[in-house]
Amino acid sequence: QVQLVESGGGLVQAGGSLRLSCAQSGRTFSLYAMGWFRQAPGKEREFVAAINYNGGYTYYADSVKGRFTISRDNAKNTLYLQMNSLKFEDTAVYYCSARGGREIATTPNNYGYWGQGTQVTVSS
Repeated sequence: QVQLVESGGGLVQAGGSLRLSCAQSGRTFSLYAMGWFRQAPGKEREFVAAINYNGGYTYYADSVKGRFTISRDNAKNTLYLQMNSLKFEDTAVYYCSARGGREIATTPNNYGYWGQGTQVTVSS
């Protein structure tokens, strides 16, 4: 069983930065591709970024490309999302996810494990 715990969310002004972390336990972290998704009130969960099992490949939603960076430290069993130049529309609950398989996916139903989410609020 895989457990995921996110941290690092909070309130930030537009233009500011936050770094989210996701700590995994339960299974070998390096066996899983990882992703970040977000969900705003009244909207569906949407893809943000994904990274393959060894960090050699990353992929971003167009809405965050150039502002967000996904990374992982397999020695620390931790996934990160560095968010810069935050905008009001980035406000959402951010979820960390893991999928059994080395390659990424961009849809929620391809991920079998989820964290509880962390709130990111960007004030305009």
